[in-house]
Amino acid sequence: MTRLPQIALLSDGRRLHLQDGPIDLIVEARGEAGEVRAAYEAAARRFTGLLDELCADLTELRKAVEPGVCSLNGIVAQRMHAAVAPYAADCFITPMAAVAGSVAEEMLGAMLAVASLDQAYVNNGGDIALHLGEGEHFSVGLMDRPDRDGVMRTMMVDANDPVRGIATSGRHGRSFSLGIADAVTVLAATASQADAAATVIANAVDLPGHPAIVRRPANELQPDSDLGGRLVTCAVGELSRAEIATALESGAECARQMFDRGLIEGAVLQLCGDMLVIGTKDIERQRSRPAVLENAVHA
Repeated sequence: MTRLPQIALLSDGRRLHLQDGPIDLIVEARGEAGEVRAAYEAAARRFTGLLDELCADLTELRKAVEPGVCSLNGIVAQRMHAAVAPYAADCFITPMAAVAGSVAEEMLGAMLAVASLDQAYVNNGGDIALHLGEGEHFSVGLMDRPDRDGVMRTMMVDANDPVRGIATSGRHGRSFSLGIADAVTVLAATASQADAAATVIANAVDLPGHPAIVRRPANELQPDSDLGGRLVTCAVGELSRAEIATALESGAECARQMFDRGLIEGAVLQLCGDMLVIGTKDIERQRSRPAVLENAVHA
C-alpha cells in the first residue's frame, strides 16, 4: 500500500499542517485569498514524495561530508550538503545536520514560485524558512529549553533584515548533540544555513571530560544514527557559574567566527539559565508565553 502524507488545514483555518513520517510542518501564508490558496496547493504537491526523495539519498546523507565532494542526487539533499560544506574541513558533520531547515526552505520555495505573498513561513519543528514582503516583520520566541515551558524572550525580524532562516539546536532537541547547550538559536540568510550553523555551535558549547556530563555512543541510542559511535550528551549535572560561562564562551567563539565569515546573521546561546547573544538583534523578555510551535510566532 502506498503511504500518503497527512495534509490538512488546522482548526484556525489559516495554517496548513503537513506530516509524513519524521517530517512535520506547520505552514502559514498571508496575502490575497487566491494567492494563499495557490501557495497551499503548491505546498501539498511538493510535499508529496519529498520524504521518498530524501530516503533515496539516505545512505550518502549519513556520511561525513568531504570538502569539494558531493555525490547526492536530490535537490533537497544537495542543499543539505551545501549548507554543511563550510564546516567540513574543521569538524565531523553530515548533511543530516541541515535536513530540517533544507526541507522547510524547499517547501517555502515551492509556494513562492506560484504565489505572490505578503508573508509566509514554513516551520519544521522549530527550524523556519521565512518570507517577508515589504514592510512585514516576524517575531521569534526564544525558550530557555525547547523541551519544556521556559522563560520566553522575543526577537524581531524585519523585511529589511537579511535573515530568512531561523533554526534551533541543542541537547533537548529532536536530534543528538555533542555539546551541552540547552538551546542555540541561529539567524541566517536561509533556513538550511541556520540549521547547519546551529548544530555546529551547539556542539561547541561544551566542557569536554567534565564528570557531571553523561555521554553515550549515538549508535547505542539509535543504531542508524549518522553520528555512529561518537559520544552524545545524555544528561548534564550541576555546573558552577564559571563552568557555565566557559562552555558558553566556547560556543560563542565558534559563532563569532561564523558571523565574521558571513555564514550567520546572529545567534543566541543558552545554558542553565544563562544566555549569550552574538550579532546585533535586540532581544526582549516576554512576560507571557504566546501560543507557539517550538520557537516561532507572528508579531
